[in-house]
Amino acid sequence: MILAEKIMKLRKAQGWSQEELAMRLGVSRQSVSKWESMASMPDLDKILKMSELFGVSTDYLLKDNAAEEEGCAAPILEEGPAPRPISLEEANAYMDLSARCHKFIALAVALFILSPVPLVAIAGMAEYGRLTLSEDVASAIGLLCLFVIVAAGVAILLPSGIKLERYEFLEKEPIALEYGVAGIVETKREAFASTYHSGLVVGIVLCILSVVPLFFCMALESELACVFAVCLLLTLIAVGVYIIIRVACPWETYEKLLEEGDYSREHKAENRRNDPFAGFYWCLTTAIYLAVSFYTGQWARTWIIWPVAAVLFAALLALRRMLRQPR
Repeated sequence: MILAEKIMKLRKAQGWSQEELAMRLGVSRQSVSKWESMASMPDLDKILKMSELFGVSTDYLLKDNAAEEEGCAAPILEEGPAPRPISLEEANAYMDLSARCHKFIALAVALFILSPVPLVAIAGMAEYGRLTLSEDVASAIGLLCLFVIVAAGVAILLPSGIKLERYEFLEKEPIALEYGVAGIVETKREAFASTYHSGLVVGIVLCILSVVPLFFCMALESELACVFAVCLLLTLIAVGVYIIIRVACPWETYEKLLEEGDYSREHKAENRRNDPFAGFYWCLTTAIYLAVSFYTGQWARTWIIWPVAAVLFAALLALRRMLRQPR
């Protein structure tokens, strides 16, 4: 029996179509069809994968006169959907698009953090007599600036998010990189590693140091200086977060393609299991927040529900993960 016949026999014994086998091997259906029709031969990497997938030896697959193996066609089924094949062209297109879009995403987030700065500065100067404006007028101007900056951030953020939507499956579905793609992605990640680590250090240090001017002005007991210190604090945080996003997003792009870190298949499967619970939990949290806020009228205090809910959510996921572990 030749290789083409063995592939067909083992595939049918599993009850798989050519497309289903192609998905598991990370190739196109046309490739499987060519193998079975003897129009082409699978490369060594695919033969090794078929050996594992069908539970047979490579000798059985490659040798025409090899004895029939009793354990052949043993089903190896994975939880969740079959891996989605990713070609080199698709991987390069995603990395290029991600590099372009994350520049705008980082800028948009920085603008959101900076948006209160005009309000704090104008209202503070009006309050302490540095502007010939009433506090109401100063607040109105500051709010207008805030809304304009937020609107600009949204206008920058939305197009990038829409462009990246078609690659959301990388965060949820298992993937299979075609031959050679993983090596190229790994090489790019190694070349980017020094930039990633240095960018994280600079961004985090800026966020930590942002409070220093405020503490200094508080020690001087200058209220107007504290106003500008708050503006400087927000500015330094915005710069730090911008740097962090600029280096973290490309790193996540590589991890998504390599299915490592938070994007491993285990994490994806766990996220699929947690999605219904997360949707219910945050809808319930929103309902509780609105109910408590409207009932008490203490909107300035009920925000505490959100950080408490976030910590509780993490604790519940950890408890759920612990209960799922085999004893």
